[in-house]
Amino acid sequence: MRRSVPLALTVAIFALSGTMLSPAQAGAGPCRPGQGPDLRGRDFTRGASLPADLRCANLTKAKLRGVELVQKDLTGAVLRGADLRQANLTQAVLKYADLRGANLGEADLGQMHADHADARGANLIDAEAGQAQFPHADLTGATLTRAELTQVNFTNAKLIDADLNESTPGQIKARKADFTRAKLREAKLGQANLRNATFKDADLSEAELTQAELDGAVFTGALVEGASFVQADDADLAGAKGTPKGLSLPTTDLLIPDGIFTPEKETDQLAEPAGTAGAPSVGLVMVVVSAIGLAVTVVAWGISTQRRNRRNSRFALMRHGAEEDITRLGEEIDQLDYEFQVGGHGDITGDQDWRHAIDAYEAAKNALALARREEELHFVADAVQAGRNALGRLRVRSRWGSSAASDGGPPR
Repeated sequence: MRRSVPLALTVAIFALSGTMLSPAQAGAGPCRPGQGPDLRGRDFTRGASLPADLRCANLTKAKLRGVELVQKDLTGAVLRGADLRQANLTQAVLKYADLRGANLGEADLGQMHADHADARGANLIDAEAGQAQFPHADLTGATLTRAELTQVNFTNAKLIDADLNESTPGQIKARKADFTRAKLREAKLGQANLRNATFKDADLSEAELTQAELDGAVFTGALVEGASFVQADDADLAGAKGTPKGLSLPTTDLLIPDGIFTPEKETDQLAEPAGTAGAPSVGLVMVVVSAIGLAVTVVAWGISTQRRNRRNSRFALMRHGAEEDITRLGEEIDQLDYEFQVGGHGDITGDQDWRHAIDAYEAAKNALALARREEELHFVADAVQAGRNALGRLRVRSRWGSSAASDGGPPR
């Protein structure tokens, strides 16, 4: 009996181990080769319909330019070398997707989830990727020139040798991200969370890092010529090259006149022989105490003022960004209205999504007018995103309707 129990446990352990994934398998993603539909090289730009289930699909070198993929689940899909230019991937899920060498130029990637995605060498030039999620993704050698990357999550992501020149990665989360040798000339990194990020040998010339969180960030060999580090107090540019702006803060030394009593002078006076120096008078002690009290008050007032100014500057910067988002939403609404009028799609004023977009636009303006703190600006962002989502759904239906009409009616 004593031998049968360990034997039974051993058998049970081996049985369970057959159903569990090893750490290597778990890190490889949720798909097995050939698990999803085989769509390699297929052309979906001429009305061909995509399968409803695209999880683990093989879309290697597929043509998807301008295709609507809003909220599509492409988890584990293989999109190596695929043409996704100007495609709409708003809120799409590409976790563990293989995007190596894919062309996503001018694509709409807003709120896309690409956790653990492999996007080495991908092209994201001029892509709109606001609030996209790339945690633990590999974007080594990717090109993100002029990409809109506001509030993107790059936590623990690899951007080694990536090109982010002239991009706008404002307020991004890039804690522990690796930007080794990355090109970040004139990149807008204001208010970014870059704690413990690596910028070894990166090019940050003329980059904007105002109010960025840089505690633990490494800049060894990085070029920071003309880069702005205003109010980025945690920046440690040891080993960096070039002359940055706004990093050195002025300091004021408290000078004590020779005639004022100090502890050091008290020691000297006590060491002198009796009769050579008198004890400090009460008046001098009161002067010292008053001077110290005044100095403490001035320092405290200065710190409080500095914090208030930083908070106000940060709020003004964030409010300006929110105002620009509202303006862009209004332009998108006007553009879609114009497209409907010119394209002969009929009156859209009665469409529910159209009304949602208009209501969201008005709600965003009202929220901006009422915002007094940074925390209140998220109401603006939520309203703007709701408006864009409504416009995206309206575009999808209008394009589907146009395609159905050209084919002689809706598909059966």
